[in-house]
Amino acid sequence: MGDYESSVPLMEEEENLIAAARNIVKALGSNRTLTDDARKILADLGSQLSSITRVSEPEDEGAGETEEQLIELEEELNLVQSKVMNWEVGKSMIWDCGQEEAYEYLRYVDQGRKLIERLESLNLVKGSKEDELLRRAHDLLQTAMNRLEEEFTHLLVHNRQPFEPEHMSFRSSEDDTLDDGSIVSFGDDSIEDVVQRDSMSRSSGEYIIELVHPDVIPDLRCIANLMFDSNYGRECSQAFINVRKDGLDDCLFILEVEKLSIEDVLKMEWNSLNSKIRRWIRAMKIFVRIYLASEKWLSDQIFSELEAVGSVCFAEASKASILQLLNFGEAIAIGPHQPEKLIRILDMYEVLADLIPDIDAMYSDEVGLCVRRECQDILRSLGDCAKATFLEFENAVASSISANPFPGGGIHHLTRYVMNYMKTLIDYSKTLDELLKGHEKEDSVTILPDMTPDREEENTDRRCYISPLAQHFQSFTSILECNLEDKARLYKDESLGHLFLMNNIHYMAEKVKNSNLRTILGDGWIRKHNWKFQHHAMSYERATWSSILSFLRDEGLYNPGSNSISRTLLKERLNNFYLSFEDVYKSQTGWSIPDSQLREDLRISTSLKVIQGYRTFVGRHTNHISDKHIRYTADDLENFLLDLFEGSPRSLHGSHRK
Repeated sequence: MGDYESSVPLMEEEENLIAAARNIVKALGSNRTLTDDARKILADLGSQLSSITRVSEPEDEGAGETEEQLIELEEELNLVQSKVMNWEVGKSMIWDCGQEEAYEYLRYVDQGRKLIERLESLNLVKGSKEDELLRRAHDLLQTAMNRLEEEFTHLLVHNRQPFEPEHMSFRSSEDDTLDDGSIVSFGDDSIEDVVQRDSMSRSSGEYIIELVHPDVIPDLRCIANLMFDSNYGRECSQAFINVRKDGLDDCLFILEVEKLSIEDVLKMEWNSLNSKIRRWIRAMKIFVRIYLASEKWLSDQIFSELEAVGSVCFAEASKASILQLLNFGEAIAIGPHQPEKLIRILDMYEVLADLIPDIDAMYSDEVGLCVRRECQDILRSLGDCAKATFLEFENAVASSISANPFPGGGIHHLTRYVMNYMKTLIDYSKTLDELLKGHEKEDSVTILPDMTPDREEENTDRRCYISPLAQHFQSFTSILECNLEDKARLYKDESLGHLFLMNNIHYMAEKVKNSNLRTILGDGWIRKHNWKFQHHAMSYERATWSSILSFLRDEGLYNPGSNSISRTLLKERLNNFYLSFEDVYKSQTGWSIPDSQLREDLRISTSLKVIQGYRTFVGRHTNHISDKHIRYTADDLENFLLDLFEGSPRSLHGSHRK
């Protein structure tokens, strides 16, 4: 007992010594003039003191641990405060002093953020020591966040890459001719400023340029992540939006896009307006496909770890700029429908229609809804304006000439564009009927009777109901068919030419049948074009398989003057059939029939003729042909035919049946 009692004063003295040491550490830690090395020494000393086990009564152990935690938290807060506040003295930019300093600062700020989380996890009592520490920590974090917002803005502004479209050709003379040949060129791809191009559809992908130096994007991302983790995401987002708005405005200035009111546009002379429309067309392509795409990429990179934040920041930063461009489109659309504007209006309509998929994808979130709606509104307005000079559009389609055959015999992009364009115009059928009155086709009533003989009486009764729009649509599809027939002549293989026409006319018929175009062109038009594509399907079969199936005929197989079969001729005929079949397989597996039902129907029709002919021929001469000369069974050939028209060339490599 005496030994235990004598040890108590000694333990109390040790505890008093430890407490005194902690007070010294605390006092020194609040000194802002200490160096980082000194602070590190104090922090290490504090940790060592905290590790010393205190001997106390059991009921006091919990209170002792809480007190130690508070001391540790306060020491940690003092250290973070020192690091953060040191940068508030000189106001120099942290990132200008090097990445080591910058990332050390981020680590200390993140340490402070985590410190707040630890404090908030305690059961705080208002006015307590813990509550005071939490208040200090929040004040310190706000100071750090203000600094990070400045650093974030500084990095964005001072690392902006100049937008120098030296790879883009501009002609700004007011008296340029209509087809000035200006292009925006990117290697082998180009966006031509002419309506008479062969594609009339999307001809360019997205081209990403560096709007901010790539070296600082990881830094920007780290700042953004930390600010959002610290519940200062709104400040970070707004800083990004403000800086990038300026960049977008600069882009429009470089692209020579002026801020014009609707009144300014309506007062312009045509020569001046013509030049501005051309500039708008080029600017829209560059702005959306290059600058906006790059802007979206930049925001997605910086906010890549923050779900939809990138999309929101992009939309808010760019909304005003894209709406400025669209407002010019609205001003043009509400102007007078002058014939000389047709090509330019159609250009604007085509460009906007072409870019809408890109715009919808970039503004897919709720925050971009107003942009998506505005695009659709302007597109409809431009369509109304284009209807006034619709007749001239026929000439543009007629002049779309291809130098090379369309690969694989699939559906030509001109066919898709024309049919979808017509489908879009259905919404304006009443307006077009009014605008096209007085421009009816002289031969309009002679178009319908040629549908099918058994419908002649019905067609005669319906002649008087052909609207002006229906007349021009019928003429329009006829011009398209003539264009497709010219393209079909480019194929060296007659079979592929028929397949091409079958695909395209079938596509036209299906588009009309399954859309409101049916109400304009009528069921008679559909029947006529169903017959046309079926005719080309039969012509394909004749051109491809007639000569091949001729090898499976008996004519000429018998020896002269006898009824015996010439085995030599029989083997030669069979071998020629196999070689011809393999050639067809090699070429026509690379041909394309995009419509699955049409592809299946043609395969079945072909299979019935080819397989039946082959099976009959081999069965009839089974006694004259040895197994070694039978290269493929009928089932083999039937399976091979299933590979046709998939658009992926394959070869049988002369393989034999095992």
